[in-house]
Amino acid sequence: MRDIAVFTGTAHPELAAEICTHLGTPLLPTRVQRFANDCLEVQLQANCRERDVFIIQPLVPPVQENLVELLLMLDAARGASAARTTVVMPHYAYARSDKKDAPRISIGARLVADLLVTAGANRVLAMTLHSPQVHGFFSIPVDHLHALRELAAHFKQYDLGNTVVVSPDLGNAKEAAHFARILGVPVAAGAKQRFADDKVHISAVIGQVRGKDVIVLDDEIAKGSTVVELLDRLRERESGTIRVACTHGLFSDGALERLGAEPDVLEIVCTNTVPIAAEKHVPKLKVLSVARPLAEAMRRIHNGESVSTLFEAP
Repeated sequence: MRDIAVFTGTAHPELAAEICTHLGTPLLPTRVQRFANDCLEVQLQANCRERDVFIIQPLVPPVQENLVELLLMLDAARGASAARTTVVMPHYAYARSDKKDAPRISIGARLVADLLVTAGANRVLAMTLHSPQVHGFFSIPVDHLHALRELAAHFKQYDLGNTVVVSPDLGNAKEAAHFARILGVPVAAGAKQRFADDKVHISAVIGQVRGKDVIVLDDEIAKGSTVVELLDRLRERESGTIRVACTHGLFSDGALERLGAEPDVLEIVCTNTVPIAAEKHVPKLKVLSVARPLAEAMRRIHNGESVSTLFEAP
């Protein structure tokens, strides 16, 4: 891994350090300070000249602070004559703002993509974007990874003979179907309508869930409103045990406590794309690491090898 330089901001330094351990390269220091007028200043405290620079920074709360940090790090790398700068963004929070579904509304996913390119990004490495069209918002190459294999490896420890994977909505059904194929089980999906950020209604569950053990799979869980609504529909259809899984465990506004208190939910599984404070953990929570696949993708990008072959379906 010669001529590689890896930096991170303050969003998720633990994940960055773990990625660098797998790469066998040091995590280089970054100084972030705030002026008296509340503006941020970022300094990359290692040589970047003609090096392959990777900046690890998921857009997690506080999203706006971490976004500005990332933009300033990109600008610093470009100003330091980096040969190429890749943004490693395990969670792209603005991916949910991917369409104009109301009058005079901004499409944040596209705007932030433009900001990253303007600031100096030459490439993006992301994981489980909220919708496929977000890919097209970037005018630079995007390597889009998923965590389905890591999630599947966890669930394969159980007897899956009577199990079905359930997607909370049809938008996530393709990913759920892929996950079900890896596990060798059937798939079902909810018919969801969203009325507000925390108000959803699932009118039906398409597929056979009666008497089945369920793995609910979503790309991210924030307030948990969708999952709670789906649990009600599953109970009405007399499903069996329930396990909840997602890639991005945001778990805001007490979502973990609410889901953990559900008696028929045996387990809540997520990955470490988003940092979860120790005080938010509940006994049913299991956090899986995606540091290894992210590190392998970074190694392949650096060496000019294929990333898609690493993550294609088995």
